[in-house]
Amino acid sequence: MNKRTLGLAAAAMLGGLGLGAGTSSAAPLAVPDVQTEHALATPVQMTRSERMMMRDRMMQRRMMERRMMRRQMMKRRMMNRM
Repeated sequence: MNKRTLGLAAAAMLGGLGLGAGTSSAAPLAVPDVQTEHALATPVQMTRSERMMMRDRMMQRRMMERRMMRRQMMKRRMMNRM
């Protein structure tokens, strides 16, 4: 067999596989038996202490952002004065 017929045979075989899958995209086929990482995580209700910890953390983040914004504004004001 020469290279041309071998290439045509390989292309026909790959094309047949693509049509057999039902789509002509280059996306990989999904295997139904394999579980994904998302399936392993189950939603659990947070306790009151966890909610409070998250709330405190968010408040700290907001405070830090406000401080940074204030510093930026002060720097800009000082630079504009000069």
